[in-house]
Amino acid sequence: MTTDVPTPAGQPGDVAQDMTTSALLVEQALLSPQYVQVRRRLLRQLLESLIYEGVLAAHPAGDGDRHTIDGTGAQGEPVRYLFTLTRRLGFARIRLGPDPVLRSAGGGQTEAQSLTLLLAELHEALGAEPDRLTGFARELEETLVKDAVAQHVRARRADVLAGAAYDELECLITDGHPYHPTFKSRVGFDAADNLAFGPEFAQPVRPLWLAARRGPATVTISAALDEDRFLRGQLGSATVEEFTDRIRAAGADPAGYTLVPVHPWQWRERIAHGFAAALRVRDLIVLGEDPHAHLPQQSIRTLACTDDPQRPYLKLSLSILNTSTTRVLAPHTVGNAPLISDWLRRVVGTDGYLRDELRTILLGEVMGTSVDAEPGLLGEDGYGALGCIWRQSLHAHLDPHEQAVPFTGLIARELDGTPLVDPWVRELGVRRWAEELLAVAVPPLVHLLEGHGIALEAHAQNMVLVHVDGRPARVALRDFHDGVRFCRSRLADPDACPPLAATPAHHGNRNSFVETEDLDLVTDFLLDAFFFINLGELALFLDGAYGLPEREFWAAARGQVETYQRRFPELAERFAQFDVFKPELDVEQLTTRRLLPDTELRMHTVPNPLAASGQEA
Repeated sequence: MTTDVPTPAGQPGDVAQDMTTSALLVEQALLSPQYVQVRRRLLRQLLESLIYEGVLAAHPAGDGDRHTIDGTGAQGEPVRYLFTLTRRLGFARIRLGPDPVLRSAGGGQTEAQSLTLLLAELHEALGAEPDRLTGFARELEETLVKDAVAQHVRARRADVLAGAAYDELECLITDGHPYHPTFKSRVGFDAADNLAFGPEFAQPVRPLWLAARRGPATVTISAALDEDRFLRGQLGSATVEEFTDRIRAAGADPAGYTLVPVHPWQWRERIAHGFAAALRVRDLIVLGEDPHAHLPQQSIRTLACTDDPQRPYLKLSLSILNTSTTRVLAPHTVGNAPLISDWLRRVVGTDGYLRDELRTILLGEVMGTSVDAEPGLLGEDGYGALGCIWRQSLHAHLDPHEQAVPFTGLIARELDGTPLVDPWVRELGVRRWAEELLAVAVPPLVHLLEGHGIALEAHAQNMVLVHVDGRPARVALRDFHDGVRFCRSRLADPDACPPLAATPAHHGNRNSFVETEDLDLVTDFLLDAFFFINLGELALFLDGAYGLPEREFWAAARGQVETYQRRFPELAERFAQFDVFKPELDVEQLTTRRLLPDTELRMHTVPNPLAASGQEA
């Protein structure tokens, strides 16, 4: 029998500061039905990605969709994992069936219980470096515990998605990445941190503000804004004056400083000691907490102001590892953010199709501040550790009759399994609703690519569906600082694109770059993010939940591109350059990246469901 523990519910009062409370909540989650559900999902998702990326070979078991993978136990004995597997139309994706993965060894057969045991018994086939395999195993185990707690809390709160506003949905949608197996690892957060700062628990967060001396601190701001006026608009004049007095009290000239917010966890774990020398010589000065409460969005490091929803979001450096990426803010991307946003807004603002007909929303990243790390042996730990990108609030762009839902919400389900979109789909019918969705989602992204030469990384919550009582109306796009890709010489207007800082050689992620001479890398950037992740998952979801065949969905998606191309015949040459109908494309091997050194792009070639041949499968 377990002790009843208060459940985080977005109310003031930080349960995460009570170690006993957080420990008991973790214990309850590990004993709950939600733990078993999450473990089964993780095993399926792990095997799906490893088989799909060609790391593991699954062999037919001779009875229908049953497949096996052979491994070796600790004593050299043969071990076999069994599961049902089907290959789907969209990108030839792998899907494991809903039944649990089974483990067969020593003449017996039981449900597979351990992610780390599976990796150990399949390690020869994985071909992974030992240190990286150990780190990946840790990410999986962290994901298992943290998602189990999130799902347990969600069930106890009896969360309801239907009717929730956009900001609420950013907290209520708890599923994480549908393909990446370490979708909730958050390595660096302990159990209490996860409760305090995980979006599912809706605990208010107040960033700590610092004054940063200009020089070590670099500020880039939209050409349409004034830095001082902008910050006063966010914090209020009274708070800015209070902060200014504190700078003077420290014996410094406020004119030589800028203001930068820090995530509370980041201050505690990285800044207080990693930037100690800067604090001592007054390159950094502690000012105080933000006057407004914020809630973390799905990306965790982005905070939305609950007291003033019109206030820009704060995207803060956060030195945790989540979905296999450290969530710091690389200085070159922070500096590029306002430049890219200004450029994209000029592109949309001077294009009548995007501006007036599609009414595409760009959530501009209007200011970026980055503070240099301390030099020395530990300088690498400080790379990108102190910075902020200010992003426009969605609320400032919505008409009074419009609502919004993150694209991740389109495949979300209520606790009883009912899809969030169910009333919308049933009112219009699944085919009509899907066609209306594709009509607002596909054309703006294809036009930016084929009309302007700009690919956006429009996946997951980077894309927002704006709707009117469930009927798709338009889309909002965001996250541009490292989420665009283009070939400068093939832009429709190369002179309009500003000079941008290049990715430094020491930057860890080889897939993080915005400019390339390879047009396939530009086209595949959109195909991989938007079509493979967003539309690919939606196609599978609508097939399973409403019986809409994948073939019909992809035919409708292709039809939207064809309609667009007929609308702009003068762009025919560019359609060939940025060919979204090509038979194959390269998508990133998200799981393989965790097993091998991050020294090169790791991609694999998959069939394109938008291609004419793909519709015949």
